[in-house]
Amino acid sequence: MNILLVKQAALFSALIGGIIGIVTLIPYIGSIAFMALILFLSAIVIVYFKKNNLIGIIDMREGAILGAVVGFASFIAFSIVYTPLSIIIGLITAKFYMGRVLLQFLTTFGGFFVLISLLLFIAFISALMNAFSGIVTAYVYELLSGLKKAENENIDFEIK
Repeated sequence: MNILLVKQAALFSALIGGIIGIVTLIPYIGSIAFMALILFLSAIVIVYFKKNNLIGIIDMREGAILGAVVGFASFIAFSIVYTPLSIIIGLITAKFYMGRVLLQFLTTFGGFFVLISLLLFIAFISALMNAFSGIVTAYVYELLSGLKKAENENIDFEIK
């Protein structure tokens, strides 16, 4: 698998994760955006890459790798954007109760390490769900196009 493609997917999904972190602050749209982040953001990224001819023929293994990278990077970027914004808004208004709870939790002994552990755990779950979504997307593209990668075929390129 091309390392440049994986880096591009990670950066693009981190950008989308940051945008979803801002969108999640909107009350009714937030839950839908969060579920899209956790469940099928990798399918959206793979379809975008295919439409812009950034990737060629991918098999299910490469779809799983891309999905896992997209899921992990996007959730970490989401957490980096959403958590401070939620705390700030929670301090300003009483509507975001979660911000006050997070701030009180972070001030306790070990609260920061527990929060980081929970964020990493959920990021791994997001990576697993998005890996499955990437497998399904690669399989559907394989079915629709009729093109299948040979066992020993490598269509990646190297930049020197």
